[in-house]
Parts: sequence; C-alpha cells; structure tokens
Amino acid sequence: MSRIARRGIHYLQRLNASNVSTAMLEKGQNRVIEASLTLIRERAKLKGELVRALGGAIACPSLLGVPLGHNSSFLQGPAFAPPRIREAIWCGSTNSSTEEGKELEDPRVLTDVGDVPVQEIRDCGVDDDRLMNVISESVKLVMEEAPLRPLVLGGDHSISYPVVRAVSEKLGGPVDILHLDAHPDIYHCFEGNKYSHASSFARIMEGGYARRLLQVGIRSITVEGREQGKKFGVEQYEMRTFSRDCEYLENLKLGEGVKGVYVSIDVDCLDPAFAPGVSHIEPGGLSFRDVLNILHNLQGDIVAADVVEFNPQRDTVDGMTAMVAAKLVRELTAKIAK
Repeated sequence: MSRIARRGIHYLQRLNASNVSTAMLEKGQNRVIEASLTLIRERAKLKGELVRALGGAIACPSLLGVPLGHNSSFLQGPAFAPPRIREAIWCGSTNSSTEEGKELEDPRVLTDVGDVPVQEIRDCGVDDDRLMNVISESVKLVMEEAPLRPLVLGGDHSISYPVVRAVSEKLGGPVDILHLDAHPDIYHCFEGNKYSHASSFARIMEGGYARRLLQVGIRSITVEGREQGKKFGVEQYEMRTFSRDCEYLENLKLGEGVKGVYVSIDVDCLDPAFAPGVSHIEPGGLSFRDVLNILHNLQGDIVAADVVEFNPQRDTVDGMTAMVAAKLVRELTAKIAK
C-alpha cells in the first residue's frame, strides 16, 4: 500500500483511538466536501461569467484536475499529473496555438477551474463511494456554467466513471464514447475493487451512460476483457488489426441520436516510444499522429473529455510525456471549442 493511501487510513485509526463519534466525523467530512465543491463552484462561476461577457462562444473547454491515483493496480504516480500537464501546456518551448489554429490564450477557447482536492478529502476518511460523488458533482458544477465543458486531467482511469456519469446525468441521456487505450479497462471488479482503473468502463456500461463505446489502441486484453466487451456490445479495435481498421477510425462520425460524444484518452494508448511516462508500458501502440488523425477527423459534438494515466514519476526523458499529454489536451481543446 502506498504512503499516500496509508495517510487516510492512519487518520481514521487515530480518530477511532480518540473515541471521536461517527456523527462528529461525518459532520467534519461534510464540511470538507462542501468547501471543496464551493471552491469548484465559485471558480466555474467566475470563468463562466468571463466567457459569457466576452461573447461569441458556444462551447468552451474548462480544465478540471482530478489528482487521484489510489485506484491504480500498479503505480499511483498519476495522482501527480494535473499540475505537470498544466505546466507543459503553457511551457515556453512551444506556442499557444493548436494545429487547427485556435489560440489557447483566448478565455473563450480554454479556461481552468482548478483541481478537486482529492487527497484532502481522503485524508478526512471519506470513502470512495462519496469521493466519486464529489467528482461527479464537480463536473456538474462546471457544466452548469454554460458554455463551459469539462476537459478533465487525471489521475488514473477510475476517474472516467464519475465524470461520464455526471455528463450523462446532466445532459439527460447517454453519450457515445471514444476510448483510446492499451487496455479495455472493463474488468467486472479488478482485484476486488469496483472502482479500479481497470474497471471504469464496466461501471459506465452497467449504468447505461453510454450508447456506443469504441475502444481503440487495445493490445493488452484478457479473456475477461473480450467477454465483457461482448456482454456490453463494445466495439474493440485492437492494434494487431489497426492497419486494416485505420481508415474507418480516422473517419468516425459519432453522437447522432444521443447527447454527444465523450473522448477518453489514456496516454498509454501511445506506443511507449512516444510516451514513456506511463504506469503500464505496453509496446506496439499508436503513433502520436495516429491519435491526432483520429481526433482531428472525428465528426461529432464533443461534450466532455479526459486525459488520464500520465505518470510523472516515470517521465524520465526530460518531461517528454508531460508535453505529449499537454499536446493531447491542446488538440482536444481545439475540437471542443466553438
């Protein structure tokens, strides 16, 4: 168990040893949760008011960090990713224009509402059921400030479940999901953890939050992964057949008849030659240009997105993977903003 995970457990043990009542503990937890949501709410209001005052924006991506790593089955470094991605987005080694020519310095193109204080909430002994609700509520607070749309920085892939749930509930129906990943993350309950980063899409499909789920870049899949895919009607595109499938995947049209499109990018969808700073290194993946071709040509209204599983603790090549994750965020921004 990691040092980060132990902190919350030890805190609870100390409270129990001090005979703190359950009611008192819950009251304190509720105060911390409400303060956390208030921070997101007020930042979203401020950014939403600015974008509306400037005028002309129909959809404006808004960064929301969810620094959660404890649901990872291997390494917990993705908890440290959001600030590193932000730093790379605004790094002076590149400019602030996207490949499609949109300017990130324009608040109508990109805003930022900060991070959900995940570790502070967990330090108070809040369990994962309530933590997932806090993440969902944070996403909804962003969506309430039209034209803001959540562009979420993970964190491990477990965050996609509460984010997609919030998007679907707020919009009033399912979405189509484009999921780029080396793994399908659709185990029923990986290692006994229903919120495992390897089980996020099982929770999404069980909840009816997606009509179609397209998984692209898959190259590490078990028998259970394939069986779960069949059970939920998932469209799984494995790397071993990518040369055959790429023409279709680079001309996707999604979201018609549902509430829009959700894009989830696990950085390990890329071959580790392009992105070594991930927890699960799986050779034989997509090139960076493969991913951009899929994104740039995607037809559909992207209502929300996430970029997850960047692990700064393994980013040993002079911040290379941070820049890769930042570029993914920049190009997603260009697709969402209008």
